[in-house]
Amino acid sequence: MHPLSLSTDASHGGASVSYRPILGEAATPSPFFSAFNWISSHFSRSDVLLHCIFMLFHFDAKLRGFWSEVNPLYNLIEFRESLWFNPLILFEELLTRLKEMTELFSESGQRQLSQMFYAVLFFHVSEYLLAMACHGKSKVTIESLLITRDYVFAMIFAVLEYLVELYFFPTLKDNWTISNLGLTMVVLGETTRKLAILTAGRAFTHFVQRYHEDDHQLITYGVYGIVRHPGYTGFLIWSVGTQVMLCNPISTVAFAVIVWDFFHARIPYEEFFLKQFFGSQHEAYAQRVPSGIPFVK
Repeated sequence: MHPLSLSTDASHGGASVSYRPILGEAATPSPFFSAFNWISSHFSRSDVLLHCIFMLFHFDAKLRGFWSEVNPLYNLIEFRESLWFNPLILFEELLTRLKEMTELFSESGQRQLSQMFYAVLFFHVSEYLLAMACHGKSKVTIESLLITRDYVFAMIFAVLEYLVELYFFPTLKDNWTISNLGLTMVVLGETTRKLAILTAGRAFTHFVQRYHEDDHQLITYGVYGIVRHPGYTGFLIWSVGTQVMLCNPISTVAFAVIVWDFFHARIPYEEFFLKQFFGSQHEAYAQRVPSGIPFVK
């Protein structure tokens, strides 16, 4: 599975897809993807969540100054059983811990984390709802939420970076000029991507369609008259914006590099099918309109 599973612009009929490359068809993964996949492949979903919860508990304890009250020999088997068989208990405990930690955060921390939470929630829920509106509920699966293990891993890393920097370098998070710039990027990226989906309509899909259907057409109007892949452009701006909004220097660079590298490999793969579907029409369109991703033709 690729580190980022995202719908394509869905502007070009059957060629609008999620990136689920098949061996022999997609480009060789870059070193960025190889390193990212190696890290994430060593953790199952439950392990990632488990380690995250432990780090959350310990960070909470350190903030309150009672490390001595944290049992270092926590019953791992019992914890795993509660995680596996009764997720409601874990969820309630997590909410309690988050509420306690939120009370300790500065005004900056509360606002920035709230903005991050609502930005991510709106992005994924709206992707799912728009997919249902375009194709009907019966044709949409949970995968339309666009949440993968690797995506969760990246977001957990971003939140952990924020918490660590908030504790050790609290003034770093008080730069409201940068944070508000990130919020602007989030709104701009979200708007661009959703306009792309709404313009494409039924041509939007989260899955690879390698066969041209009769009702498929090359969409070149609206936001597609500005860039060929506005959905990609929107996600790149949105994802980097979430980290600028949190004033996360490490994650900002990491998200920019990984997302750009993903689309750098993805666009030629998608446009291979577009050329097959639309021939000279697409070639003229590609020469006239930029891709929407920097340094990608």
